[in-house]
Amino acid sequence: MHRNFRKLKTLIRNNLNNIKTIAIEKFFELPLLEKPFPNDIFGKKPLKTKQHYLDLHKKALKNQNPKVAKYEKQLGFSLDNEWFNDVSLVTQTCIKNSPLNFNHGKILYTLVSKYIQDHKINTNITILETGTARGFSSLCMSKAIHDQNAKGKIITIDCISHNEKMYWNCIADFAGKKTRQELLSKWNEEISNIIFVQGWTINLLERFGINRVHFAFLDAQHTRKAVLKEFEFINARQEKGDIIFFDDVTPNLFDGVCDAVKYIGKHYSYKIKLLNFDKLRGYAIATRI
Repeated sequence: MHRNFRKLKTLIRNNLNNIKTIAIEKFFELPLLEKPFPNDIFGKKPLKTKQHYLDLHKKALKNQNPKVAKYEKQLGFSLDNEWFNDVSLVTQTCIKNSPLNFNHGKILYTLVSKYIQDHKINTNITILETGTARGFSSLCMSKAIHDQNAKGKIITIDCISHNEKMYWNCIADFAGKKTRQELLSKWNEEISNIIFVQGWTINLLERFGINRVHFAFLDAQHTRKAVLKEFEFINARQEKGDIIFFDDVTPNLFDGVCDAVKYIGKHYSYKIKLLNFDKLRGYAIATRI
């Protein structure tokens, strides 16, 4: 009897990740009205002191990966350090279990800048982002648009409200609850061409009247099914040279994202380039061919 009980415990433990993945996928398949938007997603009170966030930020900047700077130099576009440090303190420095990592902001800035230069786009560039969070990635991409003297819009989707006051698990919390609009008010120039949309991505995309997506950044639900659903929408609206940037392409941590990227490279007209700058956080660039 004890042997059978141990076998049962082992079976449950070995399949727990699969059970979690299935449960998440089923949740996001529910009709929109059955899925309430989250409240106080980052907590109901400030988590740490202002000094604690300053210390975290200092440590994160000190540990920046030199491969990112090399990549910026290779592509010929580097994000202004003072601007980047300011934005990353407010929007990326938070309490989390894994080490803080700001790499994707610089990579996104570099990629969008390079895209605008290569395609000689001065107006009407459309960027789609899934997974807004505090707005860090959108701001970095918007900064690229402004620095290249281009015009366009960034449409960014998240289940978190843009206009609801809340704590954000960031240094701004010591001053009380804020909306995302208030949190980002220092960067009004960058916000001016960002459209913040609240909703569940796979439901909203079916309603969007977008004819072209020049550049996309996918960082919402991390299941294979959800990533492919987002990709299919974008794929139908891209042309040769257009780009999709995937976050968290990290084996053993986000296998759903990894599987989706592999499938896209095998079955669609995209060239996949993996950026393995960090073993805990990988990225992939998919370029339409």
